Amino acid sequence: MKIFVAGLPYDLDDAELEEIFEKFGEVVSAKVALDKETGKSKGFAFIEMKNREDGLEAVEHLNDISLGKKPLVVKEAEERSAPPRNNGGFNRPGGFDNRRR
Repeated sequence: MKIFVAGLPYDLDDAELEEIFEKFGEVVSAKVALDKETGKSKGFAFIEMKNREDGLEAVEHLNDISLGKKPLVVKEAEERSAPPRNNGGFNRPGGFDNRRR
């Protein structure tokens, strides 16, 4: 089960995040999102737990608790759809080709 966590303290690393979640079951991966330019935490992460029931228990127990200044948001991660194709606005409704001058 994949889990999304927001509201993390900016100094929390992958190992500390894994330690929090492994109390509920086996963690496959724990990854804090990092800014590409600065290498600093963005304050959110994704965790994958081996067992769905353990993941649901973690969500139930960790959602809305405070690890820092703000409460955590812990929920099942939503599957991402393919990103929209960006062709600069050309040949799309409302794009440059459809404007009247």
